[in-house]
Amino acid sequence: MNLLSSVAALLGIEVEAVTDRLKRTIIVNAIVAVFAAIGVAFLLAAGFFALTTVVGPIYSALIFGGGFVVLALAVFLGSKIGEGERHRKAVAKRRSSETGAFVTTAALTALPVLLKSPLVRRLGLPAAAVAAFLLVRNSDAKDD
Repeated sequence: MNLLSSVAALLGIEVEAVTDRLKRTIIVNAIVAVFAAIGVAFLLAAGFFALTTVVGPIYSALIFGGGFVVLALAVFLGSKIGEGERHRKAVAKRRSSETGAFVTTAALTALPVLLKSPLVRRLGLPAAAVAAFLLVRNSDAKDD
C-alpha cells in the first residue's frame, strides 16, 4: 500500500481525498437507496389498499403476487438473454484471437524455410507484404 501511495503522490493524486470522496458517495447512495425502498414500500401498500377497495382483499393479493412473479420472471429471462449474448461475444473474441495466433505462428514457422529459396525472396516478400496489409485491413474493418 505504501508503494501505491507514493506512486499516486507522484501522479498528483491524493489518496486520502479520493477515499474520502468515495466514502461520502457510498454513504449518500446508501441513504438514497433506503429512502427509495421506503417510498416504494408505501406506494405498494397504497396501491394494494386502493385495489382492495375495488376487487377485494383476496383478489388484490393474488393480483399483486402474480404481478411480482411476472416481473421476477422478466428480470430473470432478461439476465439469461444478456448472459448468452455476452458468452457469444466472448467465444467469438477468443476464436478470433486463437485464429490470429495460429496464423502468426504458422507464418513465423514457415518464414526461415521460405527465405532460403531465391524465387520466394524475389516474389514472396512483396506478396507477403500485400497479404499482411490485406489481413490487417480486413481485421480493422471487422472491428468497426
